[in-house]
Amino acid sequence: MSRIGKSPVTIPEGVTVDHKDGVVTVKGKLGELKQEIRDIDVKIEDNVITFERSSEKSDQKAKHGLYRALVNNMIEGVTNGYTKSLELVGVGYRATNQGNKLDLAVGYSHNIVLDLAPEVKVETISEKGKNPIVKVTSHDKQLVGQVAAKIRSFRAPEPYKGKGIKFVGEQLRRKAGKSA
Repeated sequence: MSRIGKSPVTIPEGVTVDHKDGVVTVKGKLGELKQEIRDIDVKIEDNVITFERSSEKSDQKAKHGLYRALVNNMIEGVTNGYTKSLELVGVGYRATNQGNKLDLAVGYSHNIVLDLAPEVKVETISEKGKNPIVKVTSHDKQLVGQVAAKIRSFRAPEPYKGKGIKFVGEQLRRKAGKSA
């Protein structure tokens, strides 16, 4: 049995979980998320969700832990939310936001303007003498990761000087330059 799949998920106060027609809906103070679940039985009893599979097929074994983790992430998201922080390393690299539009100046001849989904909130922090930081926040973990990866892809960090957009706390593999 899947180690992750067999552990139950507790539902905290202020969160409602509903299961109808193969769709699990989680509502909380930060929003509402839905996930379609197939081939796995979901049981909600006394603020505890358990996931059970009907057979020992390999695809059901894989989905067992997956769906449990997805529902757990949904509950965590509508309760606390998720945040990813990106750091812009480079001379003249800037980031500004106006509502849900992110404007990045990362060394190209033009600025990159990114329109974000309404569920995502973006915040830019620029202090003198420090690298600008972009914080992406939402109740959907998958959406936060996707938007953060999209922002990072505009100027991925290069291995020689370390310039580019990187996650805060990310360890870069540096290479030695030319040896004279």
